Amino acid sequence: MSGEHTVDEIVTNFLLDTCRLRPQRTRHAVLAAACCARVATRHPDDDTEDYVIPLTTGSVAEFYIEPMLPHVGDLDVMYHRSTELAIPRGHPPPTQLPAEFSDHVKVREIVDSDFPGYVYLELRYSLTECTDDDGMCRYTCFTYDPGQYLSYRPGDPQSIHGPAMLINDTYLDVDLVTCVRCLSWLPQAADWQTRDRIYGWPDSATVDRVVSNGCDVVHVAHRQYKHDEWMNEYQWRLSFSRAEIVLLNSWMPVQQIVCHVNKLLKDSDSSESLSNYHIKTLMMWACELKTNTFWSRDLITICVNLLHFICLAG
Repeated sequence: MSGEHTVDEIVTNFLLDTCRLRPQRTRHAVLAAACCARVATRHPDDDTEDYVIPLTTGSVAEFYIEPMLPHVGDLDVMYHRSTELAIPRGHPPPTQLPAEFSDHVKVREIVDSDFPGYVYLELRYSLTECTDDDGMCRYTCFTYDPGQYLSYRPGDPQSIHGPAMLINDTYLDVDLVTCVRCLSWLPQAADWQTRDRIYGWPDSATVDRVVSNGCDVVHVAHRQYKHDEWMNEYQWRLSFSRAEIVLLNSWMPVQQIVCHVNKLLKDSDSSESLSNYHIKTLMMWACELKTNTFWSRDLITICVNLLHFICLAG
């Protein structure tokens, strides 16, 4: 038994010593920034007033540790158009918008579908920026009749997986995800903001930052509609990638290392029963439900406990 403890301590010290905090921008971060710069030069439909605003997501943005083994398989980049905005259903149209948006913006209400998290985007307002007599820039509003839904026709189906389109960059594959920006926190996720957190994670400042970032809506239909032509064109899914970036960057280093190790264990499982998304989501639940004492154990014990937690949750 003492020998097992010694091995656990050796492995723990090795992981803590080799999973360094990033002293500077990594190669992957530089490649992601270059990819975002290229994406930002696009003008959809050759409209010079309509441009795209990219955001690096996934492991490059979420992890501040740099393990010895690679933890970035590809780059994840989301982008939204400067002329499209989503709002919760029933919310009034905004009178002011961030500078990244164009002078003319279509505002679409988020309409729930039969499946939680899957929605439709219904055109409700058209905003046009104007300057008041006092010099303030505001938006005037035109209201549309209901029934006009946003569609999206992706490219080659062979390059599509989930909401992402896989493109081959010079050095790494890139998962490029088109989205519609929502500046508000959604009523569908209101309980996340207010629920009790007995162990203090995330703290109130982190919760406030997550909520203030709003969310996005990405184009993907529910798997039950995989062969439904209309649903594949008009159904979207809520995305909280911005929230995940903030939350994972608020983790202690040991929590980031444990998540990385569990992803490696997942990759060694030939059954492919778990995805990186499952690991990350269950890790966030563990961070809420486990005490600080739990995270002070050796890493082997933590990983084994979390694998049991994952099995029970599954």
